[in-house]
Amino acid sequence: MRLTTRPGRTIAVHDLGGDGPAILLCHATGFCGRAYEPLTRLLRASRRVWAVDLRGHGESPAPDDGDFAWASMVDDVLSAARAVAAAAADADGSPGAVHLAGHSMGGAIGLQTEADHPGTFASAYVYEPVIFPPQLRPPRSNPMADAARKRREVFPSRAAALARYAARPPLRELNAGALAAYVEHGFEDLPDGTVRLRCRAESEARTFEASGRITWGTVAKAAVPTVVATGEVSDSELVPAAPGLAAALPAARHVSYGHLGHFGPLQDAVTVGRDILAHTTGH
Repeated sequence: MRLTTRPGRTIAVHDLGGDGPAILLCHATGFCGRAYEPLTRLLRASRRVWAVDLRGHGESPAPDDGDFAWASMVDDVLSAARAVAAAAADADGSPGAVHLAGHSMGGAIGLQTEADHPGTFASAYVYEPVIFPPQLRPPRSNPMADAARKRREVFPSRAAALARYAARPPLRELNAGALAAYVEHGFEDLPDGTVRLRCRAESEARTFEASGRITWGTVAKAAVPTVVATGEVSDSELVPAAPGLAAALPAARHVSYGHLGHFGPLQDAVTVGRDILAHTTGH
């Protein structure tokens, strides 16, 4: 479905099927909701799974005004969550419960949405959310943004893109199914037969540059049962602070995976998916 979050601005929300309590997937920077297909496949055995494409990602167009602020993306997640709640409405019309499963940027924006609009989610599972502790500030120059601006956007085919990504870091760390799903849904077909990244290099760079405004303080009112998950082989500078983030939230706990990096949900859908299912049971 396409949702209008404000005049002239739309986002895509995908109904990925399944039956049971609703889960809304919120993706990492540069990815899209349907890149998490292996995880989706596991979850929808007992959950109704939805995924949002945040602005400038997947099938959601980049904002005309260039607003990639993460605080503004709260509007995207809130609109998606309310639409999912309406679709999951009880027989009497009461909105259904929606659980958050967020990765990196998606986890941070999802928790900020709950903090700003309590009751949006029934629970939250966030994997390495980009949420800064008081003692850490983002650098003035963002190396991730610099790298994004150099990213190759156009390939002769999806097969060519897949072959390149599978052979080079960091995307070669992804599970083969997740990488294939990212290439399938993260590219658009061009008239000349080539394919181009849906999340354009400049959109990704500006999204990275907008990070750092979500902090322990801004999400402190997110009181739903929450899992803050991290990988022990992650290169994220925020991982050491994750136990502190969990302690700072009203109802959170920290979980660490010894074999996973920052792409955890895209690396091992079985382990992450089972923990999401366990966490969302009973909330």
